[in-house]
Amino acid sequence: MKQHIESLIHIALKHLQESGELPAIPAFIQIDNAKDKAHGDFASNIALMLAKAVQKKPRDMAQQIVKAIPPSPYVEKIEIAGPGFINFFLSAQALNDVIKTIMREKENYGKTKMGRNKRVLVEFLSANPTGPLHVGHGRHAAFGSVVANLLDAVGFKTHREYYVNDAGRQMDILAVSVWLRYLSLCGENIPFPTNAYRGDYVVDIAKAMYDIHGDHFRISAEQVFDSLPADEPQGGDKEIYIDALIERVKHVLKEKYQAVFDLGLENILADIREDLTEFNVHYDHWFSERQFVANDTVGKLLDKLKESGHVYERDGALWFRATDFDDEKDRVLVRQNGQRTYFANDVAYHINKFERGFDIAIDVFGADHHGYVPRMKAAMQASGINPERLIHLLVQFVTLYRGGEQVQMSTRSGSFVTLRELREEVGNDAARFFYVMRRCEQHVDFDLDLAKSQSNENPIYYVQYAYARICSVLKQAKERHLKLHEGNGLAHLQSLTAPQERQLLNTLSRYPDMIITAALEYEPHQLTHYLRELAADFHAYYNSHQFLVDEVGLRDARLVLIRATQQVLLNGFNLLGITARESM
Repeated sequence: MKQHIESLIHIALKHLQESGELPAIPAFIQIDNAKDKAHGDFASNIALMLAKAVQKKPRDMAQQIVKAIPPSPYVEKIEIAGPGFINFFLSAQALNDVIKTIMREKENYGKTKMGRNKRVLVEFLSANPTGPLHVGHGRHAAFGSVVANLLDAVGFKTHREYYVNDAGRQMDILAVSVWLRYLSLCGENIPFPTNAYRGDYVVDIAKAMYDIHGDHFRISAEQVFDSLPADEPQGGDKEIYIDALIERVKHVLKEKYQAVFDLGLENILADIREDLTEFNVHYDHWFSERQFVANDTVGKLLDKLKESGHVYERDGALWFRATDFDDEKDRVLVRQNGQRTYFANDVAYHINKFERGFDIAIDVFGADHHGYVPRMKAAMQASGINPERLIHLLVQFVTLYRGGEQVQMSTRSGSFVTLRELREEVGNDAARFFYVMRRCEQHVDFDLDLAKSQSNENPIYYVQYAYARICSVLKQAKERHLKLHEGNGLAHLQSLTAPQERQLLNTLSRYPDMIITAALEYEPHQLTHYLRELAADFHAYYNSHQFLVDEVGLRDARLVLIRATQQVLLNGFNLLGITARESM
């Protein structure tokens, strides 16, 4: 409906331009939902935008525009309010046609082709496979999943990707952590490093290794720890110590080290895959950093950067001239020892995204990666890629509350709350809904008690209860042998004149515009807010009117209306990846 009103204004502006009263038509005409329904259904500030250019008062400009707007069967009246806002009131036909559209399009209602099948890669979560997913990871998973679903809904060809960082130092620390726990099970006296992974999951992997392989990977503790530098509790540096220990473990295990490494990686990656599948998060591709590096794709892409003249050598290291592109300092690509930095691999990976033919690449990163954005955009620009094609969405942290008290969490110690534990406590639906209720750049205070409560204060319960209530009404009609005649209901839509009916119709009409806005602005919270509003409108209607009335025309019209409401709720639930519950 916004598009229709925009077209009406555009026709009026074109008429004014042709008559010489307007020098040019703006490229963008803003149409907003009216906050107060007493002031209409939609409003535009176009007169205020144009008034200065034509040297007229905004209200005078508004009067000219309104006079030039052609009549429309979907607009009942147009009013000018305040300093020059133009308010549009929808006609009964416009609202009734919404029901016909919903019943005709069903699961396709709200979907458009405006994305024109442009290829979009959404990389999200990409947590290092060094342990189970925690509650913070869950927000990334839910957010990225819903953003991709929204983009699909408006006509983009969306590809979901998980970047498996399986080639870095943290993976070596994990392998060493698992192996040391394994040695303890073999009977060796092992001083566990300060900087190792300490969670129970590490012990579980070590037990699996011992159960399968017995003493096959056993090496005496003396061979492992002899002549190593001191660890932190003994006055040493924990970083230096863990790096030395990694080198020692690789040396004593030789070719067996890769087997230990793979066992830890595969165990945790399998757990992550299972966790996400149960959370209704799916990927088209799990991109392995290790395989990417092994085939020397990184080296080839770095050579291209060298050819561009944006790379130089200094102090034995290879540097990227990031300051040429407004970054705060130049960045190291290859260290003095010949090892590539994580940044080098990541630059190559992002160039690879566009070489694979994607028009847009979206990164869903943690808020602590904000400094990473300008350097990555600089690298794209240096590679001849328009940096505007790379979009970063930064997701803030999650804080859990139970009984009004914050739930304490840490990571390396292993005492964090896992995503699986959260899902088991509150359910997948509540977790996904609560995760995307706020803008990604806002912190989420996750109230566990609220998420589990069966009350109207619980937003997921509130919207699912609306769907269940509709199912209950339709079930009662069936039990009373009151068959819904959809055609008769559509023929009697003019009988839907109650304020609650008009409000519900109005909200249903806004669904397609909301989906477009939520998708293009990468804001899933707009969908959750809409569903809560739609549920509120339905509950108000449910509490004030009977649906299974004796008058057949009115009954069928009301049943068609709630069936349409049920369909829109279902469409929204599917985009959020949550369940439509038929009973509560």
